Amino acid sequence: MGGRFKLPSELGLMRSCLRSSLLRTTYSTAKPRWPSLQFPRRGAGAVPAIRSDLTQALRWYSTTKAVPGDLERRIAAIPIERFRNFCIVAHIDHGKSTLSDRLLEITGTISSSNANRQILDTLEVERERGITVKAQTCTMIYNHNGVDYLLHLVDTPGHVDFRAEVTRSYASCGGAILLVDASQGVQAQTVANFYLAFAEGLKILPVINKIDMVAADVPRVLEQLESTFELDSSKAIGVSAKTGLNVKEILPAVVENIPAPTGDESKPLRMLLVDSWYDSFRGVICLVRLFDGTARAGDNIVSFATGNKYTIGEVGIRYPTQVPQTVLRAGQVGYVFFNPGMKKIQDAKIGDTFTTVGSEDVVEPYPGFEEPKPMVFVAAFPTDPADYSRLSDSINQLVLNDRSVTLYKDHSEALGAGWRIGFLGSLHCSVFQDRLRQEHGASIIITEPAVQTKIRWRDGTEVVLQSPTDFPDQEDSRTRGATYYEPYVLATMTVPEEFLGRAIELCEANRGEQESIEFFHGMQVILKYRIPTAQLVDDLFGKLKGATKGYATLDYEDAGWRESKLVKLQLLVNKQPVDAISRVVHLSQVERLGRQWVTKFKEHVQRQMFEVVIQAAVGKKIIARETLKPFRKDVLAKLHASDISRRRKLLEKQKEGRKRLRAVGNVIIEQEAFQRFLAK
Repeated sequence: MGGRFKLPSELGLMRSCLRSSLLRTTYSTAKPRWPSLQFPRRGAGAVPAIRSDLTQALRWYSTTKAVPGDLERRIAAIPIERFRNFCIVAHIDHGKSTLSDRLLEITGTISSSNANRQILDTLEVERERGITVKAQTCTMIYNHNGVDYLLHLVDTPGHVDFRAEVTRSYASCGGAILLVDASQGVQAQTVANFYLAFAEGLKILPVINKIDMVAADVPRVLEQLESTFELDSSKAIGVSAKTGLNVKEILPAVVENIPAPTGDESKPLRMLLVDSWYDSFRGVICLVRLFDGTARAGDNIVSFATGNKYTIGEVGIRYPTQVPQTVLRAGQVGYVFFNPGMKKIQDAKIGDTFTTVGSEDVVEPYPGFEEPKPMVFVAAFPTDPADYSRLSDSINQLVLNDRSVTLYKDHSEALGAGWRIGFLGSLHCSVFQDRLRQEHGASIIITEPAVQTKIRWRDGTEVVLQSPTDFPDQEDSRTRGATYYEPYVLATMTVPEEFLGRAIELCEANRGEQESIEFFHGMQVILKYRIPTAQLVDDLFGKLKGATKGYATLDYEDAGWRESKLVKLQLLVNKQPVDAISRVVHLSQVERLGRQWVTKFKEHVQRQMFEVVIQAAVGKKIIARETLKPFRKDVLAKLHASDISRRRKLLEKQKEGRKRLRAVGNVIIEQEAFQRFLAK
């Protein structure tokens, strides 16, 4: 055990060969990142590549061995009065992640290199799509006027589908940087995120980004900040996150304007669970905010939500990777995991409060978070039914990391066992599917997005349906006197004035009702429409982008239920309903959607030995029909042309055989046909 680990000569690590940039001596230089080994190497370059990775890994450990102790001593010397917890909120693509990179570089948390672009966007889907999906955190140490400050940064998503991430982030922050694009100005989600932060009592620091662009109009944006949010435009900071112009002015403003968190280390532990994710080796890892007390490895704590008791295995901070610490103090945001770990993934309840065992009676739990309400529901099935168990584990691990997803078991006669999954929007659903494929190597069949339906019966009872299969048939509806309701949203759109007519036409075509119209500064118009949620999830944002050449923005909020004429549209194959393809739609859309269904489904079903009739129906009423002709055997090939009676007899026999086969034969529909039909 006392021997030294030796490497082959070609992997020898001479100290003199180490680049100076890899050796961290002060906190103004960057901490190297652990080299990723995500992708397998093959072929002739495999061995050198692995040796290179191993060399970098050993350099990592040799150069960072003493860093956590040095870092911890520096953090321990900073009192809670010099803590600052803040987030960056903005409309999508206004530069939040790029600004986060510049702030991390200024504080020496990362090096200034191309390899560290958008370092807080850790998910592959985030880098692939260029958007932030998960709120990511990082601790920084910033020296201001010769005094160290401990800064905790949260980079939040900008898309409305991930607003639950933004809301949870506010619980760990005392202020927010409101980032606005100098060329686009205030957009729909800028307004929404501002009012969310304002409602939480956060101190708002306005920052105008991309001031170096040719199209930048800073005076217009300053006027918008004053007129829309009543913010003091003289305190706004103009920067270019891409080039770093004026970014150094932000952190002094954060220190001077954003209040320090409150908390008392001498009180019993009061720790809020903000987020969680799954690690293959350590199990469930929890992101926490400490309001009072301290947390150390070995402490015995208890959950207020479940009553379960745990022993802390490790505490630490994200810097930006996970760095273990001896203690987390009141006011800090960090991570913890338990040893032994949580037995069930569902035990990690976002918004739960933890305290030390024995302090339950003297500690008041945090109020928690409002549960996000799913707006879009899909049925999901494994492409291979044999993968159900493995896929179930993968989905549960993703749900642990994204608590805005709701999950129920489902079953289809056509596709087998599956799940009914609820999302906050269509993009949320698409990102979840991408993460499942990229992080777990799994693929699923997703049905068309659907929304909830509410039914009020004649006797006054109400029921909310999440699946079209639960929708009552017409006979039952008439007998019991059903009244149907569908959910609506209040959509806020910002569009250039030149595209106003197209935007209004699109909203009217999607059963929208205009609430207000406001002509904004700089030839911008803010439209507010009440729109059925079913129309919203039918790619309304994509259609709006197309109608306005990409210049429109959209935000929405729940607007309750409205009475509506709803029916259940079904697809029938030889008069048998296909349960995987059914949908609750408004009466005005039945004919258009029915014709689309039968035409598209016919393209993907293989021909049979008998005629296949594909129909779209509402109850007993057939809306549209397509017929798939059967294979035809030439029974007349061996006959003489003049043998008319024999010819007629064989044709009649073939006709009777087909009729008999159609009566007893089942249509074989390959699973790939459902996949192609349900694909966009």
